Amino acid sequence: MDTARSVLAISLVLFSVLFAQPPYSLAQSSAGAQKSAVRALLARQVDAWNRGDLEGFMAGYWNSPELTFFSGASVTRGWEPTLARYRQKYQGEGKETGKLDFFDLTVTPLAPGAAFVRGHWRLQMKDGQPSGGLFTLILRQFSTGWKIIHDHTS
Repeated sequence: MDTARSVLAISLVLFSVLFAQPPYSLAQSSAGAQKSAVRALLARQVDAWNRGDLEGFMAGYWNSPELTFFSGASVTRGWEPTLARYRQKYQGEGKETGKLDFFDLTVTPLAPGAAFVRGHWRLQMKDGQPSGGLFTLILRQFSTGWKIIHDHTS
């Protein structure tokens, strides 16, 4: 009987050790999938911007009045006002969208369905004048995919 209990105890310990590892592995692969999905969203935004497609660029943002966009000393709330801000700044009379690039990206999963991004942006205009700065983003995963819910760009 003691041998049976020992075998049972050892089996339970082995079972616990063997099956404790997969959740960690799944969490790691889930974090990797989150990072890849967020990077893909940002790449689609860059592609849309560089085609002059602001609506396509804005598809990466949460289409909600609760979206927040901070830049300099201004706060823009909502998807429509954020699109209007981009249009005024980059598609207004005599304006251009230029060529956008994101680099030095760090994507940090915060929880399943939530991520934080830090990076640099660079905008090259036809006149050769570059501009750029830093940004931080908070993203959530919705049934329609990953969306930026907060953007702080400098």
